[in-house]
Amino acid sequence: MIRTSLAIVLLTGFVDCAEAPGKPIPLEEVPASILKTSQEKLPDVKFDRATKRADGSYEISGKDKKGKVRDVELTADGVVTEVE
Repeated sequence: MIRTSLAIVLLTGFVDCAEAPGKPIPLEEVPASILKTSQEKLPDVKFDRATKRADGSYEISGKDKKGKVRDVELTADGVVTEVE
């Protein structure tokens, strides 16, 4: 029983990691329209990281004034899909 539970936990973790790994890229390589949309959605966030996924979508991350990490996920053509 314990082995089965452990296997399920490990497999679930590997599946989550494999869903959308993406490639970290410098903010300078993010299209201006993507960065502008991110800044409009979270104006109080200082963005410092970006990830480009295999499907062309982006995740732009940074911290707000209180130090909380915030993210904006966008499609390749700049449509916001999630704000965290």
